Amino acid sequence: DRFRDPGKQLEKAGIKEGQTLLDFGCGSGSYVIPAARMVGGKGMVYAMDIHPLAISAVEKKATKEGLTNIATILSDRDTGLPDESIDVVLLYDVIRSIKDKRALLKELHRVMKVNGLLSILAEHIKVEDVLAMVEKDGLFCLRDRHGKLLNFKRGQH
Repeated sequence: DRFRDPGKQLEKAGIKEGQTLLDFGCGSGSYVIPAARMVGGKGMVYAMDIHPLAISAVEKKATKEGLTNIATILSDRDTGLPDESIDVVLLYDVIRSIKDKRALLKELHRVMKVNGLLSILAEHIKVEDVLAMVEKDGLFCLRDRHGKLLNFKRGQH
């Protein structure tokens, strides 16, 4: 994502002040910091990654930037978050490396609010493959697309 402007990507995902956001597979936090600024003090960003060094990097950046609306989660899939508590889930350039994609999508569906949004950046994977995988069980359906950025709304299942 060093070639992209994270803020512009987040605008395409419709991030708004006061929202609660989950950045799944956050890495070193390229999207976490701008997202935390966008949701503001009344919002919250959960930065989740399987790698302790990534979590540590996010925590250092948050401290350096003086941002208190970022919480980190060290996990491979289970978020530990309450049902229907998240407005926006970011899955940016990470879906190809998830082993059990179906289980992940079920967990993301569980934590997303009814009117929530799943925003996927389809890097290093075909957009068609992402669409087929994500819409397969009816958990999510495509809302809009901006090139390789796909925004899905929560389905009924």
